Amino acid sequence: MGCGCLRISWSIFSVSSLPLPQRLREPASFHFKDIVIHQPGRLTPSSMKTLNHFATPQLELLHRGKVRDSYRAPSGERLIVVTDRLSAFDSVLETPVAHKGAVLNGLAAFWFDKTKHIVPNHVISLPDPNVTLAKEAEPIRVEMVVRHYLTGSMWRGYQQGQRTFSGVTVPDGLTKHQQFPEPIVTPTTKEESDREITPDNLVSEGWVSADLYEKMRVKALELFNFASAWMAERGIILVDTKYEFGLFEGELILIDEIHTPDSSRFWSAEDYASNPETAEQMDKEYVRQWLIANKQDGQYPRALTPEVAQEATRRYLDIYERITGSPLPTGNETTPGGDVQARLVANLVRAGIMKEA
Repeated sequence: MGCGCLRISWSIFSVSSLPLPQRLREPASFHFKDIVIHQPGRLTPSSMKTLNHFATPQLELLHRGKVRDSYRAPSGERLIVVTDRLSAFDSVLETPVAHKGAVLNGLAAFWFDKTKHIVPNHVISLPDPNVTLAKEAEPIRVEMVVRHYLTGSMWRGYQQGQRTFSGVTVPDGLTKHQQFPEPIVTPTTKEESDREITPDNLVSEGWVSADLYEKMRVKALELFNFASAWMAERGIILVDTKYEFGLFEGELILIDEIHTPDSSRFWSAEDYASNPETAEQMDKEYVRQWLIANKQDGQYPRALTPEVAQEATRRYLDIYERITGSPLPTGNETTPGGDVQARLVANLVRAGIMKEA
């Protein structure tokens, strides 16, 4: 694999210069399975019912993550519950964001379906808007981060003098939110605290083989380019994102999530064309920036204000609708007071995954 480093040749691209495909390949639309939804209507940030925690003695807990809790389904598959918890800077905030879990789960399902012609994925079904029943894959402990703009943690490192990121070297003189000539892959290890690493070091440290890394790199770029074209037609810029892969029965598959506001950055293309540095952030970066602005004595706030939480909800709902073309259905109308946990349990019982309490 050589030195594992890449020096990119530089030229400045504008958003308007990016070519749009004449026609995108569109697999059949994804439909929620086994969910009864009555009069879904349009959600608003005022609907503040949240799913901060889910637990049941009926299912074996496999892993409790920052946002997702995984259980062993009776059939042996993995049951992934996507909560409304929000993590930033490796910590979970005390304030859940209403509808966030359903947005993440629904958008991931949408994109898993749209990209299955590029790489197979772990999805079996969605028994509830906040739940995915998935194949039990062996995760590859590497995050494939694809970036098309100088922003976020990369920009913060660049400001401090860093010029090489996971083996990719960028030149001096770049500006905040500047577009790269082409997307770059900057992998990280998937640990308690992720770290940048070169492709060669991923191989030498035993994280992945050279052949498997190359397959992941190629697929990550295919996924990114496909989604970028899809979103460009809808006035959205896919700024950067991460992909996680696993092995299932010896086959490389896509796992975790894909093109969600938690794993990706989205900007308004119209805003970016007017002023790249002030483009509307249609993702979790809005919360990150609020935390940075309100940092005191070296500590980020542990909770969001009600106004910030509601604005975060609005942005999550907005990006879901802009990408999919439909408002988010959650099924809360089927349970008194929009109780998310009660609805979730009812749907798992209906799917035969849980028994009546």
